[in-house]
Amino acid sequence: MLQFDEYKVKLNNLKPALEDLGKALDLESAQRELEMLESESASDGFWDDLEKSQKATRRMNTLRGKLESQKRREGEWEDLLTLCEMGNEEEDDSLLPELEAGYAKLEQEMEEARLSTLFTGEYDANNVILTIHAGAGGTEAQDWAQMLLRMYTRWAERHGYSCNVADVTDGDEAGIKSATIIIEGENAYGHLKSEHGVHRLVRISPFDANARRQTSFAALEVMPEIPDDVEVDIRPEDVEMQVYRSSGAGGQHINKTSSAVRLIHKPTGIVVASQQERSQFQNKETCMKMLRSKLVELQMQQHAEKVSDIKGVQLKIEWGSQTRSYVFMPYQLVKDNRTGFETSNVNGVMDGDLDGFINAYLKCNATGNWVTK
Repeated sequence: MLQFDEYKVKLNNLKPALEDLGKALDLESAQRELEMLESESASDGFWDDLEKSQKATRRMNTLRGKLESQKRREGEWEDLLTLCEMGNEEEDDSLLPELEAGYAKLEQEMEEARLSTLFTGEYDANNVILTIHAGAGGTEAQDWAQMLLRMYTRWAERHGYSCNVADVTDGDEAGIKSATIIIEGENAYGHLKSEHGVHRLVRISPFDANARRQTSFAALEVMPEIPDDVEVDIRPEDVEMQVYRSSGAGGQHINKTSSAVRLIHKPTGIVVASQQERSQFQNKETCMKMLRSKLVELQMQQHAEKVSDIKGVQLKIEWGSQTRSYVFMPYQLVKDNRTGFETSNVNGVMDGDLDGFINAYLKCNATGNWVTK
């Protein structure tokens, strides 16, 4: 039948792209690294260093996932080709919807995998630290900041990443003034680095008795979590440590002991805080991770300024220069001002469906075709 023949041609044309994808993902190197790690894990004393063994186990799981995903895509391609042949032989139109859906799914999976090859930044594979700051505007902005916190938490859940809230400062009446979360997973920073900047909300205020339209702002700071083996010069005398009682939920212990920690880096004025852990020592460790990441980010920004004359598009991430607008009323639209990507599915976006924005950013970053010049 003609339609099955057409899909057979499309599948055969897709085959080279599928093979090229395997090369771009460098699966041969992934297989060699996995075999090496599996050999190490079977050796005596592997589990003596718990931190090192856990890191190796996570890496093995990531490599297995990478290899299995490509194997699954190749299997889907073969199944679809078989479906074409069955449809032709049996002249069964009822197989066509399954074929169409399967082909569209395979194309989407290949596109997502191809985009993952664009994670070429030094820290793209790392965990990510997100800090949300409510803008001016009191309760309105603080409620918006809390909405963003939920959005990124839901995004992490959608992708199977773990998400820990390191610190939260509650709003005066509702929402939050600020929050810091750590999202752990392969390429977490590579995905979410596009979210850095100012996010603008337009809606009918739920806090206004006259139901007037309000505009609120919140700023998002995105940093990679820096591995311990990266050298960062932090002198003990440059760091002031403050302890305080956690303000969040957690039962009697978390509220009655001064386990929360705030670190102030005197030379730069950088402040980090953590109250997620039960012990002061653990919170201090989390703070040191965040401080290291902030200092490395600062070094990266200073370097970027020095080479700004040879870089391509410069994306401003300063306050008042919004990167994305979320309009709830009088119409529904979420639009990224850098890439031009937009969607009217506001509810989906606020429920963590950010992949369209992330993928558009990755494409623009690879091609240099930005809307903002």
